[in-house]
Amino acid sequence: MLWQQQLNAVELGWDFYLPVAIFIIMCVLAIPVWAAIGSAAIAMLLLSGALPLSLVGESLFDGIDAFALTAIPLFILTGDVLVRTGLSRKFLDVAEALTCWTKGGFGSATVLVCGMFSAISGSDAAGAAAVGRMTIDRLVESGYPRPYACALVAAGACTGILIPPSIAYIILGLVLGISASTLFLAALIPGLAILLSILITNIIVNRIYSYEGGKPMSFGEWAANLGRTLKHGWYAFLVPGIIFYGIFSGRLTPTEAGATAVVVTIILGFVLRTLTLADFPSMLVSSAKVNGVILPIIAFSLPLAQALAILGVPQGFVAAATSVSENPAILILMMIVILIAAGCVMETTPNIVILAPILKPLADDIGMNEIQFCIMMVTTLGVGFITPPLGLNLFVVSGITGESILKIAARAVPFVFFMLIVVLFIAFVPAISTTLLPEIYQ
Repeated sequence: MLWQQQLNAVELGWDFYLPVAIFIIMCVLAIPVWAAIGSAAIAMLLLSGALPLSLVGESLFDGIDAFALTAIPLFILTGDVLVRTGLSRKFLDVAEALTCWTKGGFGSATVLVCGMFSAISGSDAAGAAAVGRMTIDRLVESGYPRPYACALVAAGACTGILIPPSIAYIILGLVLGISASTLFLAALIPGLAILLSILITNIIVNRIYSYEGGKPMSFGEWAANLGRTLKHGWYAFLVPGIIFYGIFSGRLTPTEAGATAVVVTIILGFVLRTLTLADFPSMLVSSAKVNGVILPIIAFSLPLAQALAILGVPQGFVAAATSVSENPAILILMMIVILIAAGCVMETTPNIVILAPILKPLADDIGMNEIQFCIMMVTTLGVGFITPPLGLNLFVVSGITGESILKIAARAVPFVFFMLIVVLFIAFVPAISTTLLPEIYQ
């Protein structure tokens, strides 16, 4: 076939296929992804002679020697402190007060708090676990079937990598050399669109099956209830307020915003007496474990990207893809399918590290705006996290509830459908990603 001829034209040999086989085998054996990527990268460098082994250590250091990466452990720590201080429950209280006037109000509140918490912590899996423990039992008590409640939390947590600030955009910006602040601004409308699609899906499903009983509040009752809730929980919104205002006003870099958020969250914990010095060791260890998974993957990204570029893999992929079809719409749909499949089986960080340098040349070849490509990539990976039957978030909520993953996956289908509609709009309408950006990016 023509696409196979195009790949063969790049003259890929054992220096490419053997490392790929090593990576796949290690993943199947459940070896940590960072170790699989690292082993594949070193094998590719040694077999291809792309980089002397004596320089691999220097290359690894260069991969994480970036000020922007400091934001990652800071946002992770902020999420841990929010849970420890109980401020995440204040988010739920306010979200419930905001949505109690609608039918399916607590379900909508769950989606909102998933968006708020996951965006601050920067991790969809952490958001699914933290919010799931708070809400799934209450959703069941409100009349939702447990599999649907799990699917709702899994879908809401997807917004953790889509609504800025997001660790995914920090990593993608580093890999492709794009400002994280620019990606944050570009992701605001698409991220909120995905959140809105999940809310609409829940409202429609609730209308059909009448899961959540109870009579919606009148406007007066709703306003009074919201006022009381904000009076007792307004301070929780100091943290997201500082992050969003600092980044989007340009007054703070993502790293500075993360550091400020950590300090403010800790101060609130002490003032509210929900945090003590004895809590710090466990919080720091928890954050270090998550950070210790992400940073090694990033460290190996640079030598892997160098080896792939020297072997001509990105160029070979572009040639193979365009030999199948030169229609930009077909090629965009091809990228979406690849990203959804990748999002089903791996976390965001390894997907970005591996796929961004390969798919970006194809996006350039068809004239796609680079910012639009970045937003499409992260958003599509997010959809993959709840795409049955392998979506990562489905396994997370199944693990914390013991519910059958197949039952959760079946209830996740409507969310996937509506989220895919948003993905297609992002992929084919550049203005959705670039409207808020300066003219130079449009």
